[in-house]
Amino acid sequence: MESLDLGKKRVVVVGLGTSGIAACRLAAARGANVVGTDALPRERAAAHVLALEGEGISLVLGGHEEAKLSEADVVVVSPGVPAFPELRAAERAGVPIWGEVELAVRAALAYAAEAGRPAPRVVAIGGTNGKSTTTSLVGALLEARGLRTFIGGNLGEPLAAHASEPFDAIVLEVSSFQMERVDAFHPQVSVLLNVTADHLDRYPDMAAYARAKGNSFLRQTADDLAVVPVGDDVCRRQAERGRARVVTFGPGGDMDVTPEAVVDRARDVAYRRREMKLQGGHNALNVAASLAAVMPFDLPASLVREVLATFEGLPHRMALVGEHRSVRYYDDSKGTNVGAAVTAVRGVVEPRVVLVAGGRDKGGSYGPLAEALREKGRALVVIGEAADVIASAVGDALPVRRASTMEEAVRVASELAQEGDAVLLSPACSSFDMFKDYKHRGDLFVAAFQALAKGQA
Repeated sequence: MESLDLGKKRVVVVGLGTSGIAACRLAAARGANVVGTDALPRERAAAHVLALEGEGISLVLGGHEEAKLSEADVVVVSPGVPAFPELRAAERAGVPIWGEVELAVRAALAYAAEAGRPAPRVVAIGGTNGKSTTTSLVGALLEARGLRTFIGGNLGEPLAAHASEPFDAIVLEVSSFQMERVDAFHPQVSVLLNVTADHLDRYPDMAAYARAKGNSFLRQTADDLAVVPVGDDVCRRQAERGRARVVTFGPGGDMDVTPEAVVDRARDVAYRRREMKLQGGHNALNVAASLAAVMPFDLPASLVREVLATFEGLPHRMALVGEHRSVRYYDDSKGTNVGAAVTAVRGVVEPRVVLVAGGRDKGGSYGPLAEALREKGRALVVIGEAADVIASAVGDALPVRRASTMEEAVRVASELAQEGDAVLLSPACSSFDMFKDYKHRGDLFVAAFQALAKGQA
């Protein structure tokens, strides 16, 4: 990756959320003259955004025109920001347009070189579903190996806030939005777990969405590793845009998944699934992808077994909340697209599921979810803006009820569930119609269950 000389250059950062604020501070630390801009007007801006002015960073709020993007030396775009006229004009004028990940990785490599440290190895983990669990597990494996490891990106902290720290490895969860604007980004390991319909409110079609995700492979060389699911032509085509050695995971892959074990075929080592803390078919695939990703780091099998025996996964991702009247309740609030919800429905061990789904629609078909519910569904409780669309997709395949709050949804789900069933929150939608974010939605689901279990609902 190229060096990062921002001294005296004019850098405009678009979007002042967590990533954007971190990017402003990083660019300023590298000597740039920084302008931060956001569509949110000043009177609605948070105090920590306005505080940037006290750090010598200029702010243009309520729109982007006065930020003069076309006159910038570099524009850094936060991942949630779609294209807009001033940004397109800057691109036509030849201004480099980077995402926060591009800026942060360039900076991390520059800081390492300036300190005389070896460059940290970068692992990029993308996919529609499973990337947070896989990113966290890869990070846990590398930390157990004794490596100083950054774990973040689209998950948790932005790298820009930590780019100057001395890491041996950088493990990044990367979204399609983050990969839209990469210029020299070159991970030594790039993982693409899957590509299913998502964010079709942003991309014109699935091909464009897949291509954005596949940008992480583009600059890989023959010395690098590309990890994709076995037999997945979409992911394989994206991996082959680069020149990395391709390793597959899943049933019949290089990192094989059988009903009993995840098997490293290259080393002839088997990791028994019953000894892993993570359970379920989808998690077996996440484990296999994680083990493929850490192959270049040469972890002893005994160490891998220790980590797999204790790694619990993430909050709001197929987390067992509790049991009430012989029905188990699962929080999968992070299941923000149809593919994730389908995986969750099919992945629960209980024979029948009462699903709580809905929120802000992201485009795409709910047909696959309806099919999964015909197979395993007991009933469906719909919430939010997409309630009618989801209910229409399911039709009369099973009972459908509507709820206006999460508390009502959990109460109705409990009435519909039978002994031995699961009640599952896996919304298949974003949260922003009713909740602050997926965490807020999941927390309210947990609180509603706890009230139900105490007899208060």
